[in-house]
Amino acid sequence: MSDTVEAAAEALRRGELVILPTETVYGLAADAADPDAIARIYEAKGRPRFNPLIAHVADKAAAARLAVFDERAMRMADAFWPGPLTLVLPARRGGVCDLVRAGLDTVAVRVPAHPMAQGLLAVFGGAVAAPSANRSGRPSPTTYEDAVAETGFAAGAALDGGPCLVGVESTVVSLIPGQPARLLRPGGATREAIEAIIGKLETSGDDARRSPGRLALHYAPDAPVRLNAENVAPEEVHLAFGPGAHVSERVLNLSPSGDLREAAANLFAYLRAADRLKPSAIAVAPIPTYGLGEAINDRLARAAGFIG
Repeated sequence: MSDTVEAAAEALRRGELVILPTETVYGLAADAADPDAIARIYEAKGRPRFNPLIAHVADKAAAARLAVFDERAMRMADAFWPGPLTLVLPARRGGVCDLVRAGLDTVAVRVPAHPMAQGLLAVFGGAVAAPSANRSGRPSPTTYEDAVAETGFAAGAALDGGPCLVGVESTVVSLIPGQPARLLRPGGATREAIEAIIGKLETSGDDARRSPGRLALHYAPDAPVRLNAENVAPEEVHLAFGPGAHVSERVLNLSPSGDLREAAANLFAYLRAADRLKPSAIAVAPIPTYGLGEAINDRLARAAGFIG
């Protein structure tokens, strides 16, 4: 049985960790101003300390106390918050602890849309760092059960918000004054929607280190992941996409109708389900690269170890 929002807020104030539902994935949350609590996140996840965390806040006003917003950032916040978009902005002094920023001069911040996350942030009254509630490198949890199985041992409280509706992490965009807008990580807000607000996004370069979720092998199940699979061996599990696939114990269809939103919502849960069958490999059907397909293909490529 999950805890109440009030109990979770008290756990945060004591420096404990909390399993938190968001619209993207479940997070392992801690007070973003408490370095000891943030260190517990790294310890629980086995996460490299050079990888920054995202500060989750209740609204744009709270975000502006942590980061410096220019006109582009204001337009992005107005268009996408609350929602699956993270902005990397110049950090204000005293906003979050150094461990959250991984020692950088920028801070990654977003306003989650999930009502339970909103409720906790309102009751707690501060920012929380909340990376995905999986052990580092493994698929992110999109259900309460998977989150508790991954890092529940380290949590002082856990909130059950049901299945995550988006199912992939937030899009991360860098907006540093004097620099072009850069896409650091594709995610739940599509490139097309973002470019409609602020124009063309540049590709990330050395500034990719400012974003979470950039490890070469990330979101990975235990079984190898084989991409763009046209044929499937008997000992493999098939992650299909679109009509025509006969679903069985060893064939899981991310979206029988070919809906990228449905595929994104199912992605991590299906990777976990496939992995539980102990296959020789997980063979993934080709996924379109437009819209949310960009984020899906990014996660699959990292799960396969193909992005450095």
